[in-house]
Amino acid sequence: MKKFIIISLITAILAFSANAGTDGENSLSKKKPANIKDCFEGLNRATFSLNQGLDKVIFKPVAKGYRKLPSTVRTGTSNALLNISSLITIPNNVLQGEFKKAGINTGRFVVNTTVGILGIFDVATKMNFPEYVKEDYGQTFGAWGIGAGCYVVLPVLGPSTIRDTFGSFVNVIGGDPYYNASTHGNNEYLSDSLFMKTKVLSGVDFRAKNLESIDNLEKNSMDFYASVRSLYLQDRQQKISNSSPTIEIMYEGDWEEIENE
Repeated sequence: MKKFIIISLITAILAFSANAGTDGENSLSKKKPANIKDCFEGLNRATFSLNQGLDKVIFKPVAKGYRKLPSTVRTGTSNALLNISSLITIPNNVLQGEFKKAGINTGRFVVNTTVGILGIFDVATKMNFPEYVKEDYGQTFGAWGIGAGCYVVLPVLGPSTIRDTFGSFVNVIGGDPYYNASTHGNNEYLSDSLFMKTKVLSGVDFRAKNLESIDNLEKNSMDFYASVRSLYLQDRQQKISNSSPTIEIMYEGDWEEIENE
């Protein structure tokens, strides 16, 4: 019953998001970028300010401490986090009809999890596997032609859209975030707690990599909120269309490292 309610709610809101505040032009797909409206700007700016406060008090200090760890530890952590994200990327490769990529990413995951010791070492890249590109359910919905709906800012998690928000919660339907083919040959789910720990650690890892970049962006932006919104929406469109990025940025563990000109 719980799963039925969740599925119904997601279906209804995704259907609404295709038209909400867009005058029929918010079809964010691989073929057509959309002008995504900030329908809840007042609330979004308030949430953005809250997130900035939390960042200054909690996340930034933690990231500074994390950054003091040896570079080998930080690199191994980043590699392991990227490796486990394959468990979300691979099913989305399949859902988007990218079966070759699904096979390659499965191979990467197997090699890095075994020879690379749980992904700490990126052995697959050294073996000349093609570059790994993350996929998620929000990207899959976009590739299917589902509209992004309005731009939203989530507490702690940061910038998103209605579509991407529900893409993030698709795992709730299945009950567990990471599905894993175990070394014993029995398919099993990895725990919710592991999923949350990887999300938190991904956020810390990202923040540590981008301490100066985020500070510079905030310092040089006339409107920091608008700059972050623009970067996020550009990044999502590029990921959905699989185009070469003009900027690289991530939030909540999903954007890439920020690069300022």
